[in-house]
Amino acid sequence: MLFGIAMFGVLVVEAQVKSISGTVTSSEDGTGIPGVSIVVKGTTIGTTTNMDGEYQLSVPNDAQTLVFSFVGMKSVEAPITGTTVNVSMESDYIGVDEVIVMGYGSQGKSEITGSTVQVGGEQLENMPVASLDQALQGKVAGVSITASSGTPGSVQDIRIRGRSSITAGNDPLYVIDGVPMVNTNVSATTSGSNMSSLASLNSNDIESITVLKDASATAAYGARGANGVIVITTKSGKSGEAKINFSATYGFSNDATKGPKVLTGAQREELFYEALYNTYGESYDLASPEAAGQWYAETGWFGTDYTDWHDAGAPETDWQDVITNKNAPMQEYNLSASGGTDQLSYYTSFGYFDQEATVIGSDFQRLSGALNLTAEIKPKLTFSTRNTASHSYQDGLLETSAYFSNPRTAKYFMPPIEQPYLEDGSINIYGTSMPNPLWIAQEDIDDSKLTRILSNNSVTWETPVEDLVFTSRVNIDYHVYNYKRYRNPVRGDGDNSNGYGWVANRNRANYVFQNSLDYSFEVDGGHNFDVKVLQEFQKNRLLYMETDGDNFSDVGLTNLNSAGNPTLANSWFSDWAIASYLGMVHYSFNGKYIADATIRQEGSSRFSDDNRWGTFWSVGGAWNIHRENFLSDSGVINSLKLRASYGVTGNANIDLNQYQELLNFDSDYAGEGASYPGNFGNPDLTWETSHTVDVGIDFGILKNRITGSVGYFRRESKDLLLDVPLSLTSGFEEQTLNIGRMENKGFEAELMVDVVRMNDFNLSIGGNIGTVNNEVLELAKDINGDEINITDQTQRVETGHPVYGWYMPTWAGVDAQTGDELWYVDGEGSETTSNFNDANQVWQGGSAIPTLTAGLNLHIDFKGVFLDANGYFAGGHKVYEEWHRYTNGTDVYSVLYYQGVAALMDRWQQPGDEGTRYGKFEYTGRPWQRHSKFLYDGDYFRLKDVTLGYDLPQSVTSMINVDGLRVFVRGTNMLTWVKDENLKYDPEVDVSGYTELTQPPIKSVIFGLNLNF
Repeated sequence: MLFGIAMFGVLVVEAQVKSISGTVTSSEDGTGIPGVSIVVKGTTIGTTTNMDGEYQLSVPNDAQTLVFSFVGMKSVEAPITGTTVNVSMESDYIGVDEVIVMGYGSQGKSEITGSTVQVGGEQLENMPVASLDQALQGKVAGVSITASSGTPGSVQDIRIRGRSSITAGNDPLYVIDGVPMVNTNVSATTSGSNMSSLASLNSNDIESITVLKDASATAAYGARGANGVIVITTKSGKSGEAKINFSATYGFSNDATKGPKVLTGAQREELFYEALYNTYGESYDLASPEAAGQWYAETGWFGTDYTDWHDAGAPETDWQDVITNKNAPMQEYNLSASGGTDQLSYYTSFGYFDQEATVIGSDFQRLSGALNLTAEIKPKLTFSTRNTASHSYQDGLLETSAYFSNPRTAKYFMPPIEQPYLEDGSINIYGTSMPNPLWIAQEDIDDSKLTRILSNNSVTWETPVEDLVFTSRVNIDYHVYNYKRYRNPVRGDGDNSNGYGWVANRNRANYVFQNSLDYSFEVDGGHNFDVKVLQEFQKNRLLYMETDGDNFSDVGLTNLNSAGNPTLANSWFSDWAIASYLGMVHYSFNGKYIADATIRQEGSSRFSDDNRWGTFWSVGGAWNIHRENFLSDSGVINSLKLRASYGVTGNANIDLNQYQELLNFDSDYAGEGASYPGNFGNPDLTWETSHTVDVGIDFGILKNRITGSVGYFRRESKDLLLDVPLSLTSGFEEQTLNIGRMENKGFEAELMVDVVRMNDFNLSIGGNIGTVNNEVLELAKDINGDEINITDQTQRVETGHPVYGWYMPTWAGVDAQTGDELWYVDGEGSETTSNFNDANQVWQGGSAIPTLTAGLNLHIDFKGVFLDANGYFAGGHKVYEEWHRYTNGTDVYSVLYYQGVAALMDRWQQPGDEGTRYGKFEYTGRPWQRHSKFLYDGDYFRLKDVTLGYDLPQSVTSMINVDGLRVFVRGTNMLTWVKDENLKYDPEVDVSGYTELTQPPIKSVIFGLNLNF
């Protein structure tokens, strides 16, 4: 009887609901539309279509109408007349506008007067990168992104429209959920792997990233907008039933490029004997290099390395193979849930990321979580909180200086005649000329740990005044960073001190408080106004502590309590603050004529009281021509907008306290504590400003099958915050002054073409291109009126040239009769000399910053199978091979002390040898000679990522009770093309333009799964 009652209850419940299914298609071409929202009218019961435009929904038995909505389409209300409801949706080019997040608010794309590009979160999900800014490369015109290192978690160098300053900062401002944040290299060491604070964020939690490029878009951020703004918006929940997503990826990575080949043991021996012969052949009556080798073996004057090597059978060691972590595994798992009601919505997630480096002894791990809530506390009062927490761990390397503990140096510093293992299989600790990287990776420590909590909280009150809204925000970004370095006492950097240890801790708190009023109103006749006033205060506090010691009691004891000789205890504190007042007005007349104005007054603690405040502003206008009557019925032009803007932004990104005369204190000066002048302050320091004009055209034609934009910009930076060299008689090396001007100008274009739009087949291609030309217009002058230039051995800052343009002696080849290397005395075309010191530095053309960047993209889908590909090009710049003295010298550096590259075999051997790249080898150690032979064209193209996947049809997913199932395989950096055949290192170098012995970018293949419930 109980069973019967239960069955009756089930039947009654099932009788109260019914299942509706169908397909939503485009009226233009009949293709299915994914992501369409379907809601039972008058309720929150709903779902969305899958990738094929199909849906299935359980609705109450008395439901009458379904409402279909999608951005860019006219909403449809369809009656429920059966179990199948199919809908065709029409495009709404005028009524619906793509919403662009601008940081302090959002605007429809057609209403924007500035230059902005928004990248959707779907382009960032499941990317095999530790730092989400890596995923932007090639997706935004005018934005140059390069990896400072391929070490997982490292900082990316981003330049938006070139370089705006000479010695002040050039990094863009990052804004997360409307709040300016500090993105920096959190690492405590300048010689080790750097660590980006952006690497603490999970890219799967990101809804969108908007890049703001011109003054109209960035002036709202005042003094921090000169270098562009990157606005990051995290995901939030939407009313409706709970949506659960699980994603998993697993794959493998290797170096994207192999780097230059090095000499084999036999080649190295050949060149070594040749050097002996060329240097001592006449003095010791040696008839040939072979005779020099015999003499060397008999006398043992320079050691017995090669004799012992031959006695052992001449084994060759490929040190690159030894230090490479082949097919380094990488994995990521994410679980998220979102949903809510009209009163409360939520998004929560948990993620785990793990990536081993492609070199032994390094990896990166991250645990992350997010909780975003929006709640209507009472009518017209809403509370919102967005919170992320993460813990990141980076096992790094000393990779940015001449530290032999960096395993990457083994390929270029370790001789191939030395063996990594002993006969019993143990690591050969002492047999090599330098530390064995296998031993270093096993025994030494370079650990960075970062815990980050980011909390953005706001209360919004819809005031009794209609359309007047008050919002108050309280936000905190808290970092706890710990670094530990240990060098073992047996072999390596710690053997001279019987072991060495260093610990550093850095705690940073960034607080932002905002209060704003937003007022929207309409004046009769279609005049719409949006007005915002905002007050903001930002405070940043940093506490740093470090200690080190040496003389460790035993191998394996790595903590400082085991150091017999504490050598350092140090701590310091710094803080800075910014206060701002902002006013913004946006005007629109019937969506045709747009104007906006922004003014911001900002005060910074980096300047004295008299110069603390600066005023920044912008004006912009746009004309939506397609909304004019003469184009309203056009069957070709769907959107056409002219836009122009002008504005002034600022830059105050200099070291703290530069306006003050400061004293340094030393704890040990002749046995006593002492103070001494430490900074030549300048109380007149004030804001560096950038004046930017931007004009452009945005368009869409043929039912928006072809969309794009074309634009021009010119940015002039004035009152540059410049570190000007001083006379040594002053007792100081330099002083920061407001002096000098510099400009960047260029063109940008974007184009997207839907080549094919069909029901089950789509093909689209697109691309972007950006140019930037940089020129220094004015610099400081000395008392004689002569320009003060900044010059080092390879670069120079001078008016009429790009900032830090390449400046060095010009290589003239090899003398075919003597084998001497030659240089031009005064640049190409002048007389030549074999004495490097007689060759003058001259301009080589170009700088380290690309003058042309471009991105390409392709999308194909066919019956659930899809292919996406993205490429990136950078060109017009040059890069310099920094370590050539160790690897490219025709002397003992390459064949005795370190390890030369295989290209050295193309050398002069006898009179009459013409066209060789290298001169004669000699047994000598030449000084470091920097010249144009090792300056290369930096042009390269990289196939950034290729994804092949399949979305299972609803007929299959419904059988396994899931809303969606996607499987895919993705490759990154699968192809690299380099223009200059002499550039053997990876072409993607940091903004300095020097190739380093850091880890190169990776080439990876991952397999992934996405499940939606």
